[in-house]
Amino acid sequence: MTKIDNKNFQKNLKKIKKSMSKNKNLTIRTKSGFYFLGFVGSVVYYISTATDFWMGVLGILKAFVWPAFLVFAALQNLAA
Repeated sequence: MTKIDNKNFQKNLKKIKKSMSKNKNLTIRTKSGFYFLGFVGSVVYYISTATDFWMGVLGILKAFVWPAFLVFAALQNLAA
């Protein structure tokens, strides 16, 4: 490679890296939105099925880890 080609290559490489990092951040934000919707849905479910105040508090705590419950149930049903 000549010196000019090397400079163009480095410039294009920087552009590609910049665009890749932008797409990565977009993907992360999208997943966060889906997680938030799942969180809100699980809070509504757990609070609506709570029998007293402390079960409601426990439901809010469970809502933070609802994907773990989902994966556990899926794996349990797949293994059966």
